Amino acid sequence: MRVDINLASQPYEDARQFWMRWGTAVGALGLLTLILLALVVSGWVTARRDREAMSQLRTQIDDRDRLRAEAERILNLPQNRATRDESQFLNQLIERKAFSWTRVLEDLEKVMPPRLHVVSISPQLNEDNELALKMSVAGDSRDRAVELERRMEESRRFAQTQITRETYSTQAQNGDNVVCEMTAIYIPEALPNLTESPAPAPSGGRPAGGAKPKAPAIKGSKS
Repeated sequence: MRVDINLASQPYEDARQFWMRWGTAVGALGLLTLILLALVVSGWVTARRDREAMSQLRTQIDDRDRLRAEAERILNLPQNRATRDESQFLNQLIERKAFSWTRVLEDLEKVMPPRLHVVSISPQLNEDNELALKMSVAGDSRDRAVELERRMEESRRFAQTQITRETYSTQAQNGDNVVCEMTAIYIPEALPNLTESPAPAPSGGRPAGGAKPKAPAIKGSKS
């Protein structure tokens, strides 16, 4: 059998090599498409689970908020005010016993920047039964107070730290050109043993803990 081939009108092409090259490229592209599709599907399934979990958490939060609002409404009734006041008083006693000046000052010393010190500090119990600290710090620049705010937020012992007021003075003789008032939530490491006997009252008949001690100044190391 004779086959006439005109190479001028029908040039020779290596179809096998062509399909090997392009077939491999098409196969790799198809495989990549399948991988991306699998990742998209997996991400969609994960996102759906996350949305369901978030929805459940929101439902639980709403339920607890309703229970809390109902409990507060019941406690605010005239016949329950005595119970409410007694409960708040007991909570304050527990939180005050958990408060330690030594521990607070040690935790502050760990995060205190250089050339900055505490002028005054006072704890109080907020509406959420958390130990809220109000303190004033003084230094040679506002950046020191901002750095203290950042360090306290990164610490495990303080939360919701913010600078509420700033006072500037160019005539300070001790170098305290800036005085900043700050607030923060203090998180104690652990509650002490509440069954321990209370400290004896000092001379003069005043019970221990009746007067608020004045916090000593905490100075950072000289840079």
